[in-house]
This record gives sequence, C-alpha cells and structure tokens, in this order.
Amino acid sequence: MTETLRDILDAAARGVFPPADGGTTVVRQTCHRDAGVLSFTAHSVVFTDEDPEWVRETLRGLDCDALAATMNPVFLAALVERTGRRSETIDAMLVTEPRPGEPPLALKEIEDAGHPRIVYARRRRDDIRAWTTEGGVLVLGRGVGGRLEVSVEVDEDVRHRGLGRALVTAARHLTAEPLWAQVSPGNARSMRAFLAAGYRPVGAEAVLLATAPRATGGSAEDAGVTE
Repeated sequence: MTETLRDILDAAARGVFPPADGGTTVVRQTCHRDAGVLSFTAHSVVFTDEDPEWVRETLRGLDCDALAATMNPVFLAALVERTGRRSETIDAMLVTEPRPGEPPLALKEIEDAGHPRIVYARRRRDDIRAWTTEGGVLVLGRGVGGRLEVSVEVDEDVRHRGLGRALVTAARHLTAEPLWAQVSPGNARSMRAFLAAGYRPVGAEAVLLATAPRATGGSAEDAGVTE
C-alpha cells in the first residue's frame, strides 16, 4: 500500500520516523491548499502534486549538502515557482499527546463563525474550533495532511505571565488524538512555552500555500505563542 502524508505524520507522532538514509520521499498533497516539505533527521518528505521526477532532478542539481537540500532556499524557490504558490517561514514541527481531564483554565468556545480569528484560521485549516479566555485565544483545526493543529494568541497587556503556556497546555485537554504545532525557531518565547507544556520537536517544515485573496481581520501570527 502506498504511504500517504497522513501515514508519515501519524507514525512521527508515535516516534516512528522515515529512515535516516539521506533520502527524499515524494507523496501527493492531501488537499489543494497545502504543499511543501517536511524535514526529519536525515530524511525529507516533499508533498506535492508535481511530478516526483522533477523534484528529484531539481534536488540533484543543487550544490549543497544532500541532507539539507529540500530546505535549501534554491529548492524552495524552485518549488514556489513551479507550483505558483507562496511560501512562509521554515517552522519547527512539534507534536504532543492528548491529556485527560479538564483544561487548567476557563475557556469559552467562540460560536460566531465570522469572528476574525476563525476567519483567519480558515485560510490555513479546516474544521476550525476556537475558544477565548481572559487575555487570549486558542484555535484548533485540521491542517497539513489532516493533522490536528493548535495556535494561540495572547493579548499584549497580559504577556509574560505564563498565559501562552497555559493555553497550549489546555489544548491537550480538548482532543483525543496527537496535537501538532508549527513554531518559528526564532520565536523563543513561543518555543519555550510549547516545550514547557510537553510538546516535543520532531522536525522542520516549509508549507507552501495556494495563492488566494487575503482574508480580512485576524492576527499576522497564526502559529505559536506570543507571551
């Protein structure tokens, strides 16, 4: 049976990774919205509906370390041009397990489908649910490969009080399956919050989004924590 992107992600959540052989696996996209690259230890996964041979030929033509070739800016730029998509940052890819019991802080679910945070999240994910607490917002939705992803937002006037960590901890109580997060490596506050809440890094990713008119409203920082 052909391995899918979701198969690879589910295995990584269990601690089972592609072979550390310096190779690259090419799989089809799960949906039109997302294409890109996942980088694990000494193995990469390119998820795209483009010709796999084009991917391999482009990688062979790079003058760089083969282990890092798929995250090389030259390859990513070629993939952007080939697919007509737009790129964002290269993020750390983190995952954690669900935690039973009630969340450690009071949350109120947002019922308004037109709420700016939900409108913004729908650009990147499906099946969006969002909650508010005093000073923050927590969002869950299905993103790359259909995995469940979390993002949070903390108001400026309540940062540095541990709310970001509390929110990403609370997210673990709202699901019965592995929970994923994408965090910019340079966002040290966000990284510390996720690590302290029990999320573990499993690789890196570069997601290329289909070009579309930008939605109005919402924060420019979708993934991660601003404390």
